[in-house]
Amino acid sequence: MSVIRPGDERFHYCDGSHRWVPLDPDFDQEVWEAMVREHQQRHLEEISRGLRPRRPKRP
Repeated sequence: MSVIRPGDERFHYCDGSHRWVPLDPDFDQEVWEAMVREHQQRHLEEISRGLRPRRPKRP
């Protein structure tokens, strides 16, 4: 599970799910969806980095 970073609240409901409808009804829906997809990609990148095996430290 990923962390909701400061400033990312606008992309999430209080239960942590993603908000696919912009808060501002005048905001362009297609632009908003692109922003949410980009935001989700950052989540996936964080998760994949966390799942990678760590390299042992060199002495």
